[in-house]
Amino acid sequence: MTRDRPYRVEAVRSGDWWAITVPDLDGVFSQAKRLDQVEEHAREAIAMMLDIDEDDVGELEVHVTPPDTVAELLAALEVSVAAAAEASEEASRMRREVAQALRDEGLPLRDVGQLIGVSHQRVHQLLTS
Repeated sequence: MTRDRPYRVEAVRSGDWWAITVPDLDGVFSQAKRLDQVEEHAREAIAMMLDIDEDDVGELEVHVTPPDTVAELLAALEVSVAAAAEASEEASRMRREVAQALRDEGLPLRDVGQLIGVSHQRVHQLLTS
């Protein structure tokens, strides 16, 4: 029997370990050395508390609270990564637009590629995508 909604699992750094709690279930605690182990350890702890098989635990929703000393840096990184992705998308759009404009001017693929910094094969891909 699985729940209709996922169990919320919280992981907070405590010394050299990630302290794991499940707020929906009093008394469910565990710990993991690495973040990639949190779900496994939480599932095991929930199954033990409920006396069910680990496969019957259902979906988990893991929420990680990073150490206070780096939380601000992680937030800034997230903003920076989003901005970089947006800039990359804009650059791709512009590359296609410029390639098409240069081809419309009658330039060969090799010249277009040299001007926009890609191979003539890539120019062909840009113009046909």
